[in-house]
Amino acid sequence: MSDNLVPEPQSTIFDAVNAVVGNEDEAQAIIANPSLAKDILGNDDASAVKSECCGGHGVQSQDHECACRSDGIELKGVDEIGRATAADVKEALHQVIDPELGIDVIDLGLVYGIEIDELGRAIITMTLTTPACPLTDLIEDECASTLAGLVEEFRIDWTWTPRWTVDKITPEGRDQLAALGFNLDNMPRY
Repeated sequence: MSDNLVPEPQSTIFDAVNAVVGNEDEAQAIIANPSLAKDILGNDDASAVKSECCGGHGVQSQDHECACRSDGIELKGVDEIGRATAADVKEALHQVIDPELGIDVIDLGLVYGIEIDELGRAIITMTLTTPACPLTDLIEDECASTLAGLVEEFRIDWTWTPRWTVDKITPEGRDQLAALGFNLDNMPRY
């Protein structure tokens, strides 16, 4: 019995890379600079490749950027350890409540896209239930409070295309609105 309580690793990243390229020097070079993998492995296509990005349904490019659609919200982000992802921002935005309806902006379907740029800044593409909504500043302030400490900076790109409709409300949002007495089945469809 060993006195060491932590087991030795069975395999390392180096072992995996070395198994693919078959040369220790090339494996060390790839670990030091992962972008060399496309040259060594003959994959000089810098376009997106299928990967385990976004739970296996996303597309990841050679520079580890990830783009996928989850619940109709386009998520893009740089995959780096310790940095907030678009999925983290989406989860945090569940705390931003539309002041008129009392439902969060994600479940209302107001968020159309979330992108994390290479500097860790969040760009949120969002709409409102109507362009005449006077609560834009209030929602921006709520986003600032919610995202503080998660991302260094954020920006909201307000858009009116496509126009928001009740069809964009998630099933969770529909349940919440039904609990408040709203009957979405009788709402007009556009």
